[in-house]
Amino acid sequence: MRSDIVKMYKDVHSWVGIIAGLALFIAFYAGSITMFEEPLKRWASPPSELAPAVSLAETPRLIEATLAAHPDAKSGYTIHIETGPEKPARMSWTAWPEGRRRGAPTETYSSGFAADGSVEVVKGETTEVAEFIDVLHQQVGLPFDHEISMPIMGVISLLYAIAIFSGVIALWPSLVKDLFALRLGKNLKRMWLDVHNVLGLFSLPFHVIMALTAIVFAFHDYFYGLQNIVSYDGKIRDMFEANEPLHHVEVDPNTPFLSPADLIERMKTNAPGFELIELAYTFNRDGTAELLARGVDEGYGHRGPTFGLAMLNPYTGEVMSAEYLPGRQNGWGATVTGFFALHFGNFGGAAVRWGYFFLGLAGAFLFYTGNLLWIETRRKKSRQGAEVTQSRSSHVLGALTVGVSLGCIAGISLTVASAKILPGLVENPAAWHSGVYYSVFVASVVWAFIRGAARGSVELLIFAAVATGLIPIVSIASLVIPGLGWNHGGAGAIVDLTAALGAGLMLFLAHKTSLRIKSAPIDSIWHAAGASIEAPQVAPGVTTESAHG
Repeated sequence: MRSDIVKMYKDVHSWVGIIAGLALFIAFYAGSITMFEEPLKRWASPPSELAPAVSLAETPRLIEATLAAHPDAKSGYTIHIETGPEKPARMSWTAWPEGRRRGAPTETYSSGFAADGSVEVVKGETTEVAEFIDVLHQQVGLPFDHEISMPIMGVISLLYAIAIFSGVIALWPSLVKDLFALRLGKNLKRMWLDVHNVLGLFSLPFHVIMALTAIVFAFHDYFYGLQNIVSYDGKIRDMFEANEPLHHVEVDPNTPFLSPADLIERMKTNAPGFELIELAYTFNRDGTAELLARGVDEGYGHRGPTFGLAMLNPYTGEVMSAEYLPGRQNGWGATVTGFFALHFGNFGGAAVRWGYFFLGLAGAFLFYTGNLLWIETRRKKSRQGAEVTQSRSSHVLGALTVGVSLGCIAGISLTVASAKILPGLVENPAAWHSGVYYSVFVASVVWAFIRGAARGSVELLIFAAVATGLIPIVSIASLVIPGLGWNHGGAGAIVDLTAALGAGLMLFLAHKTSLRIKSAPIDSIWHAAGASIEAPQVAPGVTTESAHG
């Protein structure tokens, strides 16, 4: 391959990576955390005021008593097969206070039996922190409405795909030579470039999947809108409705639905391997009812982030629509679900989720190191007397990279740590989660510009470590300090353990970075004004540039 072509692709890879890299860091770091959204929900869910959930055998009696006492639940309700701190009640429903006007604020209620046998109802107190982090991931950290953020995310994903393609082409001529190269030594730039290349190459399939699926998610409605105009003459909705299988039944007030326990037994026969999580009943104004079953089958991918779907007959348990049922979809349906499953990593159980977690962190590391490596590679020495200085653009990019990346980490950690404290102090925890994150994020970026990339990286790494360490500290403190928070025991232990390990890693990186500053040449991004710099000892014929990297 001609050297000028390789150089062109290297330039494309570098510039596209710089433009999209910071947004992608937020998407990948937040996305890695969403791999354990369910444990995080358990960890952050406040204790319920309801009595322990009734048994499945008692559920029909609970439904009857709740509907009699609360007619607003008659339009639809959900039965939770699996309960826990994040779903403490067996039955819940959503109400629209303003006459069921769509778009009005919704309220969720949960019901159970009190000690005296009466129905008790509490307004739902679900945690918002997991949902907030998921939105950060979806919108690459943009604080705009979803309709505005998603097209921007799509453009960033397109740039991401270009960066992947150009990076492979740029690395291709030296692929065999550099494939397993990890040259340790004094040339730190060379070492980190080797790490960057090896990580990028071996996680290439993962990055291709993320780029393609993100583009599909971002422009999903635009794709269908174009198809509607070009191929279906404006009648795509009619086509979908015509092909949609019947999944509602006429309600017979004299015939009871199958109990949840009986539905579970029927599903073991009708869809072996599909374990029910919850049953959502909807009652339509035309006198029909629908039963949506959510569940998991670890042998297949799922259409939802953590679940598959099936439409059931509430009287017989028969599967009326298997359009989204894992293992029972047709070829087209399974293909579309494959896009969702490959992006969500919701197949193969815990092993795949842990794999996606580490691949997400590795992806964030790629974008962080990519920008800093570009600065080190493009350093321009302009002599002013005896001094050599880094360009202003390099200082700006370095501060942005450090501030955005470490600000994202610290902001997410602090808003997670606050999840056990906010519900007892404020009325709208969701708004506070957003406020905590963006305040920390903006402050970190400003700090990086004030202190510079070198000193700022050490200080922000320490700050991020402390913020992350607060997560297990709050859990421990809630055991001994009344009113501080709560602790569900082993339900969220994975959150505390992972945060503790992450805090330790960041402290280690802060220490290594501080050592790097002490010996960095003045034209390096890691040079801090006023730091003591020892003149490097190099062999005759070896330049300072090649010695330090």
